[in-house]
Amino acid sequence: MPLGLIELPWWGIVLVILGLTHVTIASVTIFLHRHQAHHALDLHPLASHFFRAWLWLTTGIVTREWVAIHRKHHAKCETPDDPHSPQVYGIKKVLFDGVDLYRRESAVAATLERYGQGTPDDAIERHLYTRHSNLGLGLMLLIDLVLFGPIGLTVWAVQMLWIPFFAAGVINGIGHYWGYRRFAPNDASRNIVPWGILVAGEELHNNHHAYATSAKLSNQWWEIDLGWLYIRLLEVLGLAKVRRVAPKLRIDPTKQHCDAGTLQAVITHRYAVLARFVDSLKPAVKQEVRQRQVGAALGLGDKKTLRAVQSGLQRGVENLPATQRVILEQALAASPLLRMLYAMRQELVALWGRSNASREQLVEQLESWLQQAETSRVIALQQFSKRLCGYG
Repeated sequence: MPLGLIELPWWGIVLVILGLTHVTIASVTIFLHRHQAHHALDLHPLASHFFRAWLWLTTGIVTREWVAIHRKHHAKCETPDDPHSPQVYGIKKVLFDGVDLYRRESAVAATLERYGQGTPDDAIERHLYTRHSNLGLGLMLLIDLVLFGPIGLTVWAVQMLWIPFFAAGVINGIGHYWGYRRFAPNDASRNIVPWGILVAGEELHNNHHAYATSAKLSNQWWEIDLGWLYIRLLEVLGLAKVRRVAPKLRIDPTKQHCDAGTLQAVITHRYAVLARFVDSLKPAVKQEVRQRQVGAALGLGDKKTLRAVQSGLQRGVENLPATQRVILEQALAASPLLRMLYAMRQELVALWGRSNASREQLVEQLESWLQQAETSRVIALQQFSKRLCGYG
């Protein structure tokens, strides 16, 4: 006699679990993250409410809380005010206890008030989804038990653990601790892997921090954003409309002079520009640290010194942890070349931070920066300058 409405072999149960949890992941990345938090796309009310209902059943997430916490994470990234930075709390805390950090921040009324604007506030949200967020979880348990019998408890348990581990732990933790960087925003974000399948594109976390309002998280042909595929399918069905995607960088190798187009391209693609600046200088920095024995002079190894200098070139001294900040400052004091490279980095970053300067003034400042790079004795810096001229 069957114990549930559906009898499945063990591998069938595994497939059901993977299918159900993947719908939940898709709901988080499409509805909560790209639609609600960043307004990168619009959703038809039918699609929007499906995602809201599904998340109520499978996670108990309150939309306003999730959106507010995520927006604050972007606004205060890697600072003591960041709700879940592994650079602040440590990787173990965020990876294995990210839910506790989420709950603590969700209880801060000021966070919800400042960062939770524009989320659903209709009657069903106020009287059901928010007020009775745990009711959906109980209903999901009942559904799983009726459909699958006693094994439904296991199905439900995995559903309940999936988002806390992968979203609150893996993305918020590993996504700011381990992986590769294609862009250099002033945070520690990483692309975990280039194949955003298991977490529907959220693995491409560094790409997201570089272009936070883009509905598409992949940036190269070899990067896969499964969430973007779902968004495109929703567009075909008339259930979604993309508002923004990351702009494409255009380079003209024959271009020899800086102009307004170069400036605009540098500002638009500032995190890509900074990442390429840092990458181009890695051999020169490595050689300088070893030849001058900077690490030994500081009582440190070359590896730790190199890591601090490269992190400083990416993020700036003000955004580094205290220990790396001290190492960077000592390294800069010990090496005129490192000091010059860091000064060039600061001047480059200042170009997209000078809001009071006119367009003409900014073009002149960029031209001056390019001239300094071209007259330097650092071959990598000269090559980077020539490449930068072709932007736009």
